[in-house]
Amino acid sequence: MASMTGKTEEITFYSQALQEELTLLLYKPANFSTLYKYHLVIAQDGQDYFNLGRIARVTEELLEEKKIPNTIIVGVPYSSVRDRREKYHPEGKQKDSYIRFLAHELVPYLDQALPTYQMGRGRVLIGDSLGGTISLLTGLQYPHTFGKIAMQSPYVDSSILHKVEQFPSPHLLQLYHTFGTKEDSVKTTDGEIKDFVTPNQELSNLIKNKNFESLCNEFEGDHTWTYWQPDLKQALHYILND
Repeated sequence: MASMTGKTEEITFYSQALQEELTLLLYKPANFSTLYKYHLVIAQDGQDYFNLGRIARVTEELLEEKKIPNTIIVGVPYSSVRDRREKYHPEGKQKDSYIRFLAHELVPYLDQALPTYQMGRGRVLIGDSLGGTISLLTGLQYPHTFGKIAMQSPYVDSSILHKVEQFPSPHLLQLYHTFGTKEDSVKTTDGEIKDFVTPNQELSNLIKNKNFESLCNEFEGDHTWTYWQPDLKQALHYILND
């Protein structure tokens, strides 16, 4: 069967919460029709997931193989390394505003514009590194809005572990969590060298102990798209299926 390709378009969206205009990437699969309903995958680091992760192609392959349900991908970009840190980091100045934007502005807009399922289990947040962190934080705050979270090598600190430990409703969230065995000296955006392995192992154990529906995975590799890209197929396959 000849491979079909979907369509990626840019949408300009003004966020009141962030007080800025964002250019979102919207991928509709080849079989898109308003007669169907669609699962929604919202990717932080939007440009990276489309360019480095090739998320549109991976999604189309999975759809052709009938391994995932009908799915639309929305990429949310960041404008600079500093902008990304302010929005995604647990101590970022815009973290709360960014979470509010996702839950109270982006979701209502997408639900109105597209034939979505309009329920938590129909929406996935995905992100790498700090993008995974903010995806998790958003899911913990709004589990009825975002029922599925995929994290590739998230930044994890004691505040994240505490929030997961205190989360009262693990049954509301499905989690995909992956990280590399060689992520023990990652250079972060503020120039520090951090061990990502130990805190991610702690997070993985916590996820299992709290009985989240989850798939936690360690891969042989470091903190780069060289490893996240091949992992993306498994991430989407797991997180888009109940």
